[in-house]
Amino acid sequence: MPEPSTSPSDFPFSHRIRVRFSETDAMGIVHHSRYLPYLEEARVAYLRHVGHPYSSLRDDGVDYAVLEAHVTYRKPLRFDDVVTVHLMVSAASRASFSMSYLVTIDDEIHATARTMHGCVNAEGRPIRMPRWLLDMAPAPD
Repeated sequence: MPEPSTSPSDFPFSHRIRVRFSETDAMGIVHHSRYLPYLEEARVAYLRHVGHPYSSLRDDGVDYAVLEAHVTYRKPLRFDDVVTVHLMVSAASRASFSMSYLVTIDDEIHATARTMHGCVNAEGRPIRMPRWLLDMAPAPD
């Protein structure tokens, strides 16, 4: 998976999330496990934004299984922070795609992340990626 950019302007979409108290740990910072739901919330919002809500994809028998997830934590997030998750499709093949994320508060980088997803049917078997999703990925070098 490609390394995520650290420039917010490289990302075509962003989603804002306010940190809830229940997401913090005994040190008063967001627990590392809470970042993956932030990425998922932003990913679902992105699909809705591009005209392909996740619920309609599932109704059509298409699902995107998470195959890999990687987060690099740079600065902690805290209760009541308003976090912006920037994201983009960073690569795609016939049956999988990856997304890159940049997590910021204002212009300060707090994390970068990558996820890889496999396109599967309702039975969990690999299927071809929809053309619209392939078209969103940058051309390979």
